[in-house]
Amino acid sequence: MILSHNHPSGNKKFSESDILLTKKFAEAGQVLDILMLIHVVLTAEGYVSIADEGLLPQIKMR
Repeated sequence: MILSHNHPSGNKKFSESDILLTKKFAEAGQVLDILMLIHVVLTAEGYVSIADEGLLPQIKMR
């Protein structure tokens, strides 16, 4: 599973809501035996992945 969404504000930081949503999708994926690979925020200036922010290890993966 790959998640992505945009931040029209241009802010490339993951919000607490973004992190919580990522964790929920990862947990749902575990139930369905679907691996969460990455979550990316897109802006007009570029993108950032949850792994780039050092947050991926906090997500419980199988």
